[in-house]
Amino acid sequence: MPAARSIVSDVMSHTAVAIGRDAPYKEIVACMDQWKVSALPVLEGEGRVIGVVSEADLLAKEESRGDRPPPQAFAEAAKAGAVRAGELMSSPAVTVHPDATLPEAARIMARRKVKRLPVVNDVGMLEGVVSRSDLLKVFLRDDAEIAAEIRRAVLGDPAAPEGLDVTVAEGVATLHGAHGALADRTLVPLLACAVRDVEGVVDVRMDPGIIGEEAP
Repeated sequence: MPAARSIVSDVMSHTAVAIGRDAPYKEIVACMDQWKVSALPVLEGEGRVIGVVSEADLLAKEESRGDRPPPQAFAEAAKAGAVRAGELMSSPAVTVHPDATLPEAARIMARRKVKRLPVVNDVGMLEGVVSRSDLLKVFLRDDAEIAAEIRRAVLGDPAAPEGLDVTVAEGVATLHGAHGALADRTLVPLLACAVRDVEGVVDVRMDPGIIGEEAP
């Protein structure tokens, strides 16, 4: 049976740096510099996330310096003149729930082009922050640990072909074993997909012998 997949709450930073709606521009810049982050959640009340201020939001002021914006750039001009978090922030915030899987969080980041996501509960209260680097932590798993999970969760499945074993080096899993153990080629993509789904696997390779071929 496959191991439980890691979720956002397993890798996120539980102590999140955040600001209030009335935080002034220079305080936001200082906070980002102090904590070495590229974006800050904006909170209201007891901790409900209402937006996010990013470096891009702050740079609108610097980019507009000395320029005369065209008529269609009123929104950018308004942000360039903003001095408080509530005026600068992007709202509504792009967030993720703590029980989301890591691939789900990665897809949100890629689709919305953000580097960090506030992690909120069902009522929008901040529980932490997850970053791109947090999502990469699964690739720090030890090779032996990855191989053990593949043997147990994939090769140990009663439906898996017999006579197979695996070695893992730098996250690359190589399946090998009895000659012709994967002679049924329709099983190759299914098995490769199952192995690739194990957290920490970077790539999957097949020893030519198990599919009935001779090594080059």
